[in-house]
Formats: sequence, structure tokens, C-alpha cells
Amino acid sequence: MQNEELTAKLKWYEEQFRLSKHRQFGSSSEKTDSNQLELPLFNEAEIEKDPKVEEPTVETITYDRKKKRSSRQTNVESLPSETVEYRLPVEEQACSCCGGALHEMSTETRRELKVIPAEVKVVHHVRHVYACRHCERHGTETPVVTATMPSSVYPGSLASPSAMAYIMQQKYVEGLPLYRQEKQFERLGVHLSRQTLANWVVYGADTWLRPVYDRMKKHLLQQDILHADETTLQVLKEPGRSSASQSYLWLYRTGRDGPPNILYDYQQTRASKHPRRFLTGFNGYLHVDGYAGYNGLANIQLVGCWAHARRKFDEALKTLPSSSSVTSVTAKEGLDFCNRLFAIEREIKGSTPNERFKVRQERTQPVLEAFSVWLRAQSPKVLPKSALGQAIKYCRNQWERLEGFLEDGRLEIDNNRSERSIKPFVIGRKNWLFANTARGARSSAIIYSIVETAKENGLNPHRYLTYLLEVLPNMDLTKESNLDLILPWSPELPEICHVPNQNT
Repeated sequence: MQNEELTAKLKWYEEQFRLSKHRQFGSSSEKTDSNQLELPLFNEAEIEKDPKVEEPTVETITYDRKKKRSSRQTNVESLPSETVEYRLPVEEQACSCCGGALHEMSTETRRELKVIPAEVKVVHHVRHVYACRHCERHGTETPVVTATMPSSVYPGSLASPSAMAYIMQQKYVEGLPLYRQEKQFERLGVHLSRQTLANWVVYGADTWLRPVYDRMKKHLLQQDILHADETTLQVLKEPGRSSASQSYLWLYRTGRDGPPNILYDYQQTRASKHPRRFLTGFNGYLHVDGYAGYNGLANIQLVGCWAHARRKFDEALKTLPSSSSVTSVTAKEGLDFCNRLFAIEREIKGSTPNERFKVRQERTQPVLEAFSVWLRAQSPKVLPKSALGQAIKYCRNQWERLEGFLEDGRLEIDNNRSERSIKPFVIGRKNWLFANTARGARSSAIIYSIVETAKENGLNPHRYLTYLLEVLPNMDLTKESNLDLILPWSPELPEICHVPNQNT
């Protein structure tokens, strides 16, 4: 009996070792037949360069009919442009043959993309004050009239809306920590400490962006299909907690219908009370992974994630030694069931909800029934703690959730939508590693919510943040109708906030 336990434990450690090696050195793709090695490289430029790749060209379509643009053509018609003309000096406009005057016969045009690096300048806001000379001389009182001037985004500070937006965009979109931005500003001739930059970010988020965040949350809770996920965040200075404690950033977002709306919520723990509090008032379907913290949410039906289920069979297959033929076949069978489900979803990706519902009832339901029978048959045949055993156990425990997407054609087979939305934060975290205070973490959650929602709604994050920080200090924030006009999906946003359309 003891030998069997030791053998099982040894096999488990061997599986974990092989999986760890694959995660470190193998392909990051979960495609069944992928052999690519996708590791970030320092010499990316040398690796990626290819002299055989043709340079993109610019084509101006001047006739009415639509013409398909090739992959080499880049549409830059919507970008700002300037023209530099080159002419012969007057004294050289003479024919070298007869000496007659030259006339302009034609022109030759070359196009280039010009990149203008960031620059900093000081803007002096001078407000003029007016008085009546007649009243000054003859009257007892002199009326004084002062010209209107926009309110400051941060009174008593050098911060402007564009500067504050730039710092936010660099940190939360480009992943550039404040200490690197401090050095960047120094190279531009401006000495701003990272503490100053942090003050601007936190003040802007807490004072101006929070009302937008709160309004976005009200719209989010009015939906009937949402996605949720969570990831870790280290906060150094939290009262009563060590600096090594793990906190969490929770993500909630809309599904495939309606404008994208993405919200992050900072909390100290992964306890179920946090989604219960955040989702108060929400009634509908919630796409989640297998985490038990979402269980028991009132008026909410959980929908499982087949991407997680498939990943476990994929990992089980990767952990097996080449000599394990029987177990390998079993793992491939489980993976094949998952692949069949995803193949159907790819076929109906562009269908209407009603069409998806019908296809799932006709084609997906039989696959799920066969998979359920297979899981029950394989469960007693595998070691419970092995990777394959854990994959089978996950599917059986999550089966009610995993079948949930059959109920409504608007539902999705996986929770990849929320995983994609939380990925920018995970990538940014690799650069700045941790938050200093809980207040800073909450401010970061607000800014991430604004910029990620802006990106998915086709907005330029920096220009949209600049626009918000210009109008919010001069707006009545108590009126929700005012806030609705500046939300990321509002049709009232100025064109400057939008990314130029590359398909026109």
C-alpha cells in the first residue's frame, strides 16, 4: 500500500516537472498541432527582420466603386499631413540646350511617415479683467468684468489635462513605470519627481475619472450577460498587512452584445463577498472559470469556461512521458471532445443568437452527452491526483456550468473575453510589479477601466483621457445625463477621440 502511494506521488511529481519544463521552454499556444516557440527575445529586431518583405504602399482611391486593399497598402488618408515642395531656383530655370525658360511639366511625389516625439511646453493662461473708465472717473462704484477661463484640472499645480493624460497613458497603456517616465521627462528638460507624477495620477483618477467609472458601473449592472475574472496584485503599504501579502484585481465586463464596458475592482482578498457586493443589482448570466468564489451569487446563473476544461486536457497530454501510450490515448480523446465543441463554435461565429441556439441544440448537445458518458467511464480508471485525473474531475464538477452556454445563443463557450481584458494589466504588472498603497491600487483600477473600455470602443486612450480631463472640471457631475455624453461608447464624443478608421 505504501509503495503504491509513493509510486503515485512520484508520477505526480514527474508530471509537474514535465509541465513546468513545457511552460518554461515550450510553445505558449494551446493549439493542438502548434510547434512554434513564442518567447520574447532581446534581439527581436534581428530575428524579425526580413529583406524580402515588401514595404507598405499608400493608395488613394479616387473613384466611387470600392476596391479591395492588399496587405501591402496602408491607409494614411485620415492622418494629418504636410507637403514639402522642391523647386528649381529661378536662376536655374533655363534650358541647358537653347537657354529658353523652363516651365513646370509635372511633379513627382514621395510619401513618408513622420514621427513627432513627445515635447513639453509651458502654456500661460492669462485671464483679462475689464473695468469701465467712465465709472472709474465719475461713478461711486466701478463694475469689474473678468473673462471666463477653464477650470484647472489640478489647482495649484503645473498639471494640464494633456500632461496628466500622457502620464496615465504611458503607465496604463504602454506599461511604463513612473520612475522611467521621470527619466524621460528629464531628457526633455523637465524635472518632475515620480512622487509628483504619482500625485497627478491619483488626483486625476479620484477627482475626475471616478464619476465616469461609477456611471459605467451602473450601465454594466443593467446588462443580463457579463464576464468575470480576477488576478493577483501586490500592494506594499496596506494597514495591518505585510508588504508580501497578495491582493486582487477583479474584472467585470460585458459580453458580445452592446458596446464594450470593462471595469476593474481592487480588493484585498479573493473572498466571495467582493463579487457579491460589486454585482449587487445584476440579474442574469455570468461567465466565469471554475473558482468557487462565484458560487451562491443571488439572481445570477454561472456559465463555465470550456477553454479552462480544454487546457487541462492539453496540459495532461503534455505531462505524459512518451512511453505512456494508453493514458496518452485517453487524454487525446478528452482533448478531441473539446476540439469538436470549439469547431462548431467557429462555424457559427457570425450567426445570429437564434441561429447559434438552434445549431447548439442540434449538434453541440449530442457531443456534450457523449462527453459526459465518457467522463463517467474514465473517472475510475485514472489516478485522481494525476493531471488527467484532475482534468476529468474538473469537467465533472463543473458540468452544470459548462452546459450553461446552451441556454442562450448570446452566451459564449468560454470566458476568454475576460481573460483578454485582464491581460493588459498582467503585462503591465511585469513592468511596475506592485502598487505602493491601497489608494493607488484603487486609482489604478479606475484608470485601467477607462483606458481598456476606450480601446475596445475604438478610441485613442490619450486623446480620450485628455478630453475627459478638459471637460470634467467644467461640468456638473451630479447630472448623469452629462456623464452619459462622454462615456467611451457615446456617439457625442468628438472625432479627435477616435482612432482613424483604417478601413475607409
